[in-house]
Amino acid sequence: MKILLLGKNGQVGWELQRSLAPLGELIALDRHSVDGVCGNVADLDSLRTTIRLIKPDVIVNAAAYNAVDKAESETVLADLINAQASRVMAEEALSLNAWLIHYSTDYVFSGQGSIPWQETDAVAPVNHYGVSKLAGEQAIAASGCKYLIFRTSWVFSARGKNFAKTMLRLAGERETLTVITDQIGAPTSAELIADVTAHAVVQVKQRPELAGIYHLVAGGEVSWHGYASHVIDIARKCGEQLVVKVINPINTSAYPAPARRPLNSRLNTQKLRDTFSLRLPDWQSGVNRMLMEVFNK
Repeated sequence: MKILLLGKNGQVGWELQRSLAPLGELIALDRHSVDGVCGNVADLDSLRTTIRLIKPDVIVNAAAYNAVDKAESETVLADLINAQASRVMAEEALSLNAWLIHYSTDYVFSGQGSIPWQETDAVAPVNHYGVSKLAGEQAIAASGCKYLIFRTSWVFSARGKNFAKTMLRLAGERETLTVITDQIGAPTSAELIADVTAHAVVQVKQRPELAGIYHLVAGGEVSWHGYASHVIDIARKCGEQLVVKVINPINTSAYPAPARRPLNSRLNTQKLRDTFSLRLPDWQSGVNRMLMEVFNK
């Protein structure tokens, strides 16, 4: 099996290099040209050429425009990377009879209510990032290719920037932190996403009828405020020197940003767990593992 991975250096892409490697020949690309092929998803012609040259059995798209606030003004670029590039990949996957594995977001939903979103619930994004990701989903589904779309949320890893590492830095600099308390979701490790992806790829190759959209997040739920409190508590238990004394809760309405954020980022993972016979660990286990990596660097 030949696998083309795009976006190899992002949080999820980095972990996918590890999880996909045992499955076959893995060609992992980023935006730079290597041996005459390039994984720059913002260059649609180059993207088509690369896929046609490699002729993969599976395309895994871990590349995305995910600057949520900037997407409100950089709408053309967000649409190019999240929607148009996804359409190109789907068209090429169809012509090759290849699988397309793609990652989406809870931001395709309105964020209303408190019930975890199911795959069949009505979509209604509240910001342009969500609009562009939904357009990518719809282009893939309409193409007729074989696909898996994993919607996820609050992704983190020990590599690169993330919310937990930002909280640790600020907790070492400030006595008081203010963190949003009315947005609820499940922090989900890139490692978990990558491992589930590899598991699912093996199964769908044998059972094409499993194609479709799945929600993939860690178990449990928490607010950003609760997430920050957990991170700081674990850091103190591990002997990290922090100056923070108070973590104040704040509502989203008191924290203006260019892009609206959904309050309810809960995703129902029952379909994924039942279809692929999985047990998804609670969010705390992934966060704690990531923190151990950060502290031991």
